[in-house]
Amino acid sequence: MSAPQEDLDPQAAPSAETQAAGQNPTDAAAPAAEQPGEDLAVLLDEAQKQVADYHDQLLRAHAEVENVRRRAQDDVAKARKFGTESFAESLIPVRDSLEAALALENQTAEDWKAGVEATLRQLNAAFERNQMREIAPAPGDAFDPHRHQAISNVPSEHPQGAVVQMLQKGYLIADRVLRPALVMVSAGPAADNAGS
Repeated sequence: MSAPQEDLDPQAAPSAETQAAGQNPTDAAAPAAEQPGEDLAVLLDEAQKQVADYHDQLLRAHAEVENVRRRAQDDVAKARKFGTESFAESLIPVRDSLEAALALENQTAEDWKAGVEATLRQLNAAFERNQMREIAPAPGDAFDPHRHQAISNVPSEHPQGAVVQMLQKGYLIADRVLRPALVMVSAGPAADNAGS
């Protein structure tokens, strides 16, 4: 005779051990099912707190950026408004000297020249105090398109691209070109130009 077949379906009937212990197999699974739900609620709560914290940090960072931007705009506005103050203060004595020279009557040419030279020294001192320097290329210097403005190309004994003549000085203020020097630039020797 064949042995009775055991039911292999675990949900079909409770095992003898479970029945002996007085437990229902569905009761053992119930606490496990409740625990993941509780864990998810805790995790969701923690995630929401973290999101709120990040949102608060974002708002604070945005406010700080706005404050920095506003302060920078104020600084730029003040620099524009008062940036020339030092330079203007340096020029006041120059104007005073020019007015005094014009107020004097019966001046000799030598006195006039001495007064103009003294006024020019005051102006040069004002330029120096405010970091203003001349751009005065000499004949033969290389043409610099960042500091020079070419008026024309002329044949000359200087190499091609060299300054032939300065027509007007340029000026730098703190290494920034205020006005480029006006120059004539060499197109090379006349014989080279005739052949090309």
